[in-house]
Parts: sequence; C-alpha cells; structure tokens
Amino acid sequence: MSRLPETDRDAIRIAQDPHFSRWLEQVTATGGCAHPVHLTGSTTTLDATTGEILHHYDTRHEPGERLLVRCRNRRATICPACSRLHAGDTYHLVRAGLLGGKTVPATVRDRPRLFVTLTAPSFGPVHRATDGPCRPRRDGGTCEHGRSLGCGSVHTLDAPAVGQPLCPDCYDYTGHILWHAHASKLWDRFVIDVRRRLATSAGLVQADFAQHARLSFARVAEYQKRAAVHVHAVVRLDGPAGPTDQPPAWGTADRLTDAVRASAARVLVRTPYSPAVGELALRWGSQTDARPLRADGNGPDDDAVAAYVAKYVTKGASETGAGVDHKLTTRADIDTAPVNAHVRTLMHTCWHLGGLPEHTHLRLRHWTHTLGYRGHILTKSRAYSTTYTALRTQRAHHHGHTPPPDTATATERNWRYTGSGHTPGAALIAAGIAEDVIVNRATAREALRSGGDAD
Repeated sequence: MSRLPETDRDAIRIAQDPHFSRWLEQVTATGGCAHPVHLTGSTTTLDATTGEILHHYDTRHEPGERLLVRCRNRRATICPACSRLHAGDTYHLVRAGLLGGKTVPATVRDRPRLFVTLTAPSFGPVHRATDGPCRPRRDGGTCEHGRSLGCGSVHTLDAPAVGQPLCPDCYDYTGHILWHAHASKLWDRFVIDVRRRLATSAGLVQADFAQHARLSFARVAEYQKRAAVHVHAVVRLDGPAGPTDQPPAWGTADRLTDAVRASAARVLVRTPYSPAVGELALRWGSQTDARPLRADGNGPDDDAVAAYVAKYVTKGASETGAGVDHKLTTRADIDTAPVNAHVRTLMHTCWHLGGLPEHTHLRLRHWTHTLGYRGHILTKSRAYSTTYTALRTQRAHHHGHTPPPDTATATERNWRYTGSGHTPGAALIAAGIAEDVIVNRATAREALRSGGDAD
C-alpha cells in the first residue's frame, strides 16, 4: 500500500484525537479561518454591583489548552473565510449610509448623494485595453530613448502588456511613488475644499459650514492596471447633526457635484524639497467622475454601489498585480517578488526614496509592498454610518457570546498570544468548513429569493 500524503496523515491524526469534536467546534466558530490566532488565558465576567461571577472561561479545558479565534484578515488571498466576513461587514456599512439601517435613519436615501471616482494623474503613457489599437502610431515617432510613441496592437483586458509603460525610461516612477505616499493627504485636502466650496456657493463664511451642514463619506482605494491607486467614494450631504438631520435647502446634489468636480481639479499637495527630486506638486488626475445616487432609481443602484465597494476592500495587492501582500525587508525580497517588471521598478524606486533622509517620515521602505501607498483600503467619516466594531458586537450578541446589554458587568481578561495558523491536516479540514459556509449561505439566499425554506 502506498504511503498516504502528509496532509492526509495529519488530518487522520487530528480526527482520532479524543478532543477532536471540541477542536472542530472551535474551527467551525471561526468559519474555517485559514490562519487562526491561538490564544491561552481566561475571561471572568462579574456582576458590577454584587461581584457575583456570571461567567468564567478558561482555555485549560480546551484542546491544546488554547482557543482559536479569527485572524480577521481582509485579503482573500490570505484568508478567504475572514475576507468574506469582512466584505459582508463592508457591504452593510456602506449600504447603511446609502439606504439607512444599523442605527442610520432611512431618510438618508433622500439626501444629496454621489458616487465619486478620483484617479491618479498620468506618470507616462501605458498600454491600454481597447477595441482598437491601444495607442495609434504617430508616424513612426519615437521618444528620446528611441522607443515608439505609439502602439498598434489590440490588447484584451487581461493582456500582460496592459498597464505597462510604452517607455519605462520616460515613465515618472518617482512621481508615482510620491503621489501614493501623499494620496491620503490629498484626499483630506479634497474633503476640506469641498466643504469650503459648498459654504462659498451658499453665501456662508467658510468657517461656519459645520453649523449648517455636514459632509459624510466612505471611500475605498483600488489599484488600476498601471499599479496606480484611484479612489471610489460615496459622498453624502447631511444637516449639521449628521444622518438624523436634514441638509439645508441650498444643499442639492447639483451643488455638491459642482463642488466635488471643482475641488478635484484644484487641490494639490506639495512635497518637501529634496536635493534628489526637487519639489513636486501632486494633484488628482483629470478623469474625475461624480454620479448622483437618486432615490427614484435614476442613477447607479445603491445595493450595487455597496457591493462594488465591498468587492474591492477584500482584494489583496497580489490579486490586483500591484504589489504583494507581505512586507519586503530587503532589496533581495523585491528581486524575488512575483510581480511584473513595471511593479518591480516601482518597488525599487520606493526602496531607494525610502533611504533618502528627506523622505524618512514617509516610511517608504516599510510600505514598499504597497508601492508607497500608506492609507487604509477603506476609510469613512465618523457620521457616515455604523462601524466595523459595532457590526462585530451585533454579531456577537446575535450568537449569544456577550451578556445582555441591560446587565451591568465588569470583565477581567488575561490572555496571551501563543501562535497562529494550522497544521496541513487542520488546514484541509478548515478549508472544507469554509466551503460549507459558502454553500449554506448560498442555499439560504436562494431559499429567501424563492420564498421557501432552506432544508
């Protein structure tokens, strides 16, 4: 008889363990997380008034004396199970700000709302996916490096050439990296300028805007084929108190659209002077899109917008081809990273700029794996809608993992990290559980759509 593969032998070993059923309960509770965190310790919940112990939990009675909890990694390339949960939370977070729910009133759907896309500027011509030639030839013209200024080929969307520079030597790799490093600041300047323009258009003193209205938003960053970040954002205008407050009569979708377009074209961030690269003026690209979201359905569908944002928040850098999902600690890591030549050059540029004293504060070497982009993939203003924490707490209450909200309690926690991940056999079992979760959810959704009950 041939010897069983190591993974199968390990899975059999786990299944024969006397504590297998409890271990399986833990893995199931994580949804089949691919890289669970291992904790050891205890939690004691007390009645805050009487001191009576309401609940005590200790890992000494668990398999291996440890508890497995979700890694909560948003990237599908790292943990498909946790990324699906994160995508679901993101969907509800964005949707609540569009249609109400999760403590947000349904009246927000009647507010001025936009779906905005802001792009990075051009750092040099790249190959594009089009129905015709990606860039018409210019009578055989060439750049200063002797390369053609045009491309007569037709590229499909998934063609390797799409997003690659026509001339890597002409491409502004330094500008690309420094734009990424300042993209979050550019967004902050954009939001501030939109508020100012709204105030001015309404005849208000700019400093008084907050007394009349509030600008709320949720935004997600996405890498384009050329490995440059662009931003999708839901922008909503409320009254000064936020979602529960109606905006002033002058707060219309048209006025908000005008302010967004003007601010996107106007704002800039200047980099500190560098002996190596000088001073750069960083702006948004010219391709700004601002589409009104209308309650009457004449515009992008709210559910589709929420699903679109949720889809991109779980994409890893390696999945988009614009970087990798782990930090790079040496130049050798860059040379062996599974990326194309364009991205590899961006990484080397990021590493080089990170070594210059004037760019130390940007921590570019720390963010080489994301090509210098330092912002969160999804950010939102405080009053836009609910939070990830609130959604997780609500889910815990739903599954009975927390005391009733009307009970005054005190909690004593003593936890220690002891490791993470699965053995090969455990990973196989966890993957099966994660797949079961997908199938069960799909069955439940189908039952709801058909009006029947899931088996």
